[in-house]
Amino acid sequence: MAGATRERTGSGSPYESRYGFSRGIRVGNRILVAGTAPVAPPGEDVAPDAAGQMRRCAEIATAALEELGAGVDDVIRTRVYIVDPRDADAVGEVHRETLGSASPVATMVVVAGLLEPVWLVEVEVEAEL
Repeated sequence: MAGATRERTGSGSPYESRYGFSRGIRVGNRILVAGTAPVAPPGEDVAPDAAGQMRRCAEIATAALEELGAGVDDVIRTRVYIVDPRDADAVGEVHRETLGSASPVATMVVVAGLLEPVWLVEVEVEAEL
């Protein structure tokens, strides 16, 4: 989409300005949401469990989608990164609760670790209008 207008959004995560990226970007009808970790709101702690962290990731990613004119029904792809394969079912259940109606293609990958040691999950989202 050469020449397409780009619209960006942020979530307030300190990593966005520190590392120079946008939470989400819309180019034409395509919306991409960056790797979204369970960054807690100011004054709150990160959930101690993978399901709670996935809910927070979904909350942040969904807000970015909405700010760029999309909703969960527009999601066509997700990539979920977890640090413990035993968390797959709990994370997958939250994924289904959040995105089940869209039934996007999805990948779940077990990784050695995420940027912050307390993070158990991170998710990327792609949508198309």
